[in-house]
Amino acid sequence: MRHFQLPKFISGLDYFILILALLLTAFGIASIYSAGIDSEGVRFSNEYSKQIIWAVSGLGIMIAAMALDISRLKDYTVFAYMAILLLLLYTRFAGRVVNGARSWIGVGEYGIQPAEFAKIITILFLARYLDLSDQSSSFKRLIASLGITGIPVLLILSQPDFGSALVFFPILIVMLYVGGIDRRYILFILLSIGFTFIFLMLPLAGRYFFPGGNILDLFFQRPGYVVMLSGLFLIALALSLWGWLVFKKQYYFWLSYGLSVLDLSIVLALAGHKVLKDYQIMRLMVFLNPNVDPQGAGWNIIQSVTAIGSGGLAGKGFLQGTQSHARFIPQQSTDFIFSIIAEEWGFLGGLLLVALFCFLLYRMLGLVSSTKDRYSMLVCGGFFGMFAFHFMINVGMAIGIMPITGIPLYFISYGGSSLWAAFMAIGFLLGISSRRYRM
Repeated sequence: MRHFQLPKFISGLDYFILILALLLTAFGIASIYSAGIDSEGVRFSNEYSKQIIWAVSGLGIMIAAMALDISRLKDYTVFAYMAILLLLLYTRFAGRVVNGARSWIGVGEYGIQPAEFAKIITILFLARYLDLSDQSSSFKRLIASLGITGIPVLLILSQPDFGSALVFFPILIVMLYVGGIDRRYILFILLSIGFTFIFLMLPLAGRYFFPGGNILDLFFQRPGYVVMLSGLFLIALALSLWGWLVFKKQYYFWLSYGLSVLDLSIVLALAGHKVLKDYQIMRLMVFLNPNVDPQGAGWNIIQSVTAIGSGGLAGKGFLQGTQSHARFIPQQSTDFIFSIIAEEWGFLGGLLLVALFCFLLYRMLGLVSSTKDRYSMLVCGGFFGMFAFHFMINVGMAIGIMPITGIPLYFISYGGSSLWAAFMAIGFLLGISSRRYRM
């Protein structure tokens, strides 16, 4: 008697990834449904119905992506990369302004956010480069990777959409790590990002944390002093490089390394102040102390934390949230959707959501380690970095331990572009999982 067997493509799928994506999507639709009801029980928003439509169409996108063998399509990613750069450039000058950023294109009330798809295409193209350049030096691969990632980042920053641009950096770091880049270069990027963040906030920090004025306030509110400090660092860097080249001492190398981080961070921070607006920088700062601007940028965090705390252990029950239904929480269906979940389902509901995401990330890591094709392994690493960063930042924003950047929670937050991008990534991951032992 012959036993029925599923086709190899279907039987090899990582069904855990598929089921987790569907569970999270259902979780998100229910939360968006609740976010659209006010304190009197009157529905003021039909966002949930749009989210259902986007979820169904997203499943079609997922199936199409799953059917593609990306290892055979990698040579075509250069064309997709060029196309998305042109689309980002078009968006910069002819896009629709939403929440202060010109980051949308579309007709009428329908539109998409190209930055969401730029993340995926950049991952596919960067993976191709890292795969083909395996024999090149780490420094050369690092510079090229920074260029590949930096072009879409600059275009997105010019919109300006700081949150979407920020996601590219964890993607880059994870892919460089998976691609075997020298760990010292990866540490250099991490340190540069950290110090850029510090130097970016210091001028406003001096203004808000020290309203009476002090040395820190005086120094960082005067750009000339910052430029002078950067110049001194450059001179010290030149001297340390000379010492390293002449004497070949290791401590000269690490001195040059540290000064390079500081110089680059100051330059990037100064550029950030030219591109970003004060309210965007303030969003980064209020997570340190929301009370520096309780009626402005700090309001979001204060109300979100209040809602989460009021949920207790088991929550107030589905559709019973008071903070969310009184509409105290801004962007409650997008940026702060987690606060609704924690208020209505409590600590246990929030823990369940975190567990589902962590399990999804765990399955992605499993693909990174198990797939035989190097290109597919790099793609999986990029998607892991993307999903992990979205998850950590969005949940961190809601509980007040991460800066407000406007990054959505994949599958949960309201929005068609982010949901489609998430399903597209899941489709590629499922396709890789079905072929991982045959590549």
